[in-house]
Amino acid sequence: MERTVSEVMHRGVLTCQRDTPVQDVARQMTEQDISALVVVDEVGNMIGLISRTDLVNARLYEQYWKNWRGLTAGHIMVTDVVSVRSEDSLQYASRRMMERHIHRVVVIEDAEGGVRPIGVLSITDLVRDIARG
Repeated sequence: MERTVSEVMHRGVLTCQRDTPVQDVARQMTEQDISALVVVDEVGNMIGLISRTDLVNARLYEQYWKNWRGLTAGHIMVTDVVSVRSEDSLQYASRRMMERHIHRVVVIEDAEGGVRPIGVLSITDLVRDIARG
C-alpha cells in the first residue's frame, strides 16, 4: 500500500500574519531555523507563504523600498501556495513539488471560510523517508 503524506509530514506549522514586518519574518525564520512561514488570516486560514527565497528576492528590490516603512509579509508573500492533504499519496505530493520546482508543500484541511494549514511536507522529509527504507 502506498504511503501517505500524513506518515512523513511535519505536524504543526509556524505562521505569521499578513501585517507582520519583513524583519520579524526573517528573525523568526532565523531563530526557528526554518525556511518558510505560512501566512494566515485572523482565524488561522492560510492566505499565503513566505520563504527565505522570497525574502532574498525582495532584497533585490531594496533600492525601491529602502525608505518605504512598513514592508510586510503581505507585500512579498506568494498567494499561489501549493498544498496537499494528509491522505494524499507521497507520490502525488512528490510530483507536485517536482512539477513546480519547489522544496515544500503545505498540508491543509478544510476549515470554515478557507483552509487551515496543519503541517508541511518538505524535500528533506521525503529524502529522510527514503533513507529509512
